[in-house]
Amino acid sequence: MDIKQYTNDAVELLMELIKTPSISREEAQAADILCDFIGKWEMPFQRIGNNVLIQEEIDPEKPTLLLNAHIDTVKPVATWTRDPFIPTIEGDRLYGLGANDCGGGLVSLLQVYRILRGKTSKDKTYNLVYLASCEEEVSGANGFSLALPQLPKINVAIVGEPTGMQPAIAEKGLMVIDGVARGKSGHAARDEGVNAIYEALDDLVWLRDYRFRKESPLLGATKMTVTVINSGTQHNVVPDECHFVIDVRTNEYYQNEYLFAFLQKHMKKCELTARSFRLSSSHIPIGNPLVQKSIQMGMIPFGSPTLSDQALMPFNSMKLGPGESSRSHSADEFICISEIEKAISTYVELISN
Repeated sequence: MDIKQYTNDAVELLMELIKTPSISREEAQAADILCDFIGKWEMPFQRIGNNVLIQEEIDPEKPTLLLNAHIDTVKPVATWTRDPFIPTIEGDRLYGLGANDCGGGLVSLLQVYRILRGKTSKDKTYNLVYLASCEEEVSGANGFSLALPQLPKINVAIVGEPTGMQPAIAEKGLMVIDGVARGKSGHAARDEGVNAIYEALDDLVWLRDYRFRKESPLLGATKMTVTVINSGTQHNVVPDECHFVIDVRTNEYYQNEYLFAFLQKHMKKCELTARSFRLSSSHIPIGNPLVQKSIQMGMIPFGSPTLSDQALMPFNSMKLGPGESSRSHSADEFICISEIEKAISTYVELISN
């Protein structure tokens, strides 16, 4: 097994992907490139929209491990000091949009599949599946959710998000809630109407001050933050509606549906509407063999505050990937080539035996 060559192949693919804009919901060209490389490496694949799936030699009597990462990126922020779509190597660093989130994990896991696919024969104790998913950054309906029905029964997944190659065995969920308080319009000078802003105040204060009792040792407290508020049309008109948005980050102790009902019950004047309940907190038991093997290898499990396709997985999963979460969505994003090389070796050691 020539790790250097597999690393070079991974970097070559990643540079081609960086050159190809793949903002969420616009990943078709990036998926084309990925398919071209997979075909060049003589592996069969299935394209499901802009998701790319490799599954072969599936034995229904054996457990199945999924290797997953995403091909889409966020839009580049305005403070980039270099072209985000021109891959640039400076020393050990490869700069470019999506290099860290989640290109490093995407190309590393694909090389791991290449290395291990020949071993998934009679003497192998598990099946191996690779999925490059799209629309992860927006939790889109045509991303992982579209590919899920095409997967075999999955027992556990490794998600290649940037974690510094430490296992994130729990992940916070997300629920976005729209709130509205209603009043009655009137002339501000005549003391008329019912001010919707004032109607919302007590509920907004309660949302600011409430603390959820159950704290997770891995994920900490469930938190909610009012992040957007809009009301009024002009200075002399009493507003009849006040709209706001609540960002809710849940730990494993609170399901989104329960939490929404709890919040609505405590609103005095405001009506709440959840945009979705589908992005729940996820976790994998500490006793899972992959987690235990990672601990034996000196890795330290932790809880991740950021969301990924794990939230859509109805099976055990953990995040483990090259790069650092702090680089994601930032200007001048980069991945270290040494991180990709180390990731390939670490994945192979973790999965083998």
